[in-house]
Amino acid sequence: MTPQLRMTAITLDCPDPLALMAFYEAATGLPRHPKSDADFAGLAGTDGALLLGFQRVPDYRPPRWPGQDSPQQLHICFTTDADLPTTESHLLTLGATLPTHQPHGAKARVLTDPAGHPFCIVSA
Repeated sequence: MTPQLRMTAITLDCPDPLALMAFYEAATGLPRHPKSDADFAGLAGTDGALLLGFQRVPDYRPPRWPGQDSPQQLHICFTTDADLPTTESHLLTLGATLPTHQPHGAKARVLTDPAGHPFCIVSA
């Protein structure tokens, strides 16, 4: 029998794990992992969903999307139950930024989190 793997966590490098966790906590409503600290913080997935983790990296260099001089290395997509402009506005108030390059037209938005990681939002 071939072993099956189940993804349990995705971890993002960043300069300040607690700050980046706070951004994604406000954006997703996921609860904080109880062992979060200044070196590693996480949002606990519900009902066996995966943990979204944030680890401190000395001399962190943020991705520069869409350029590849400091590549993104990871891209997270989120589905929203609201329209894209409303969700985009909410995320911008939380500290996300909106790059000028938007490759998906009206069907999705690419934003970057406060540590520079690109992510997409798509209407459900």
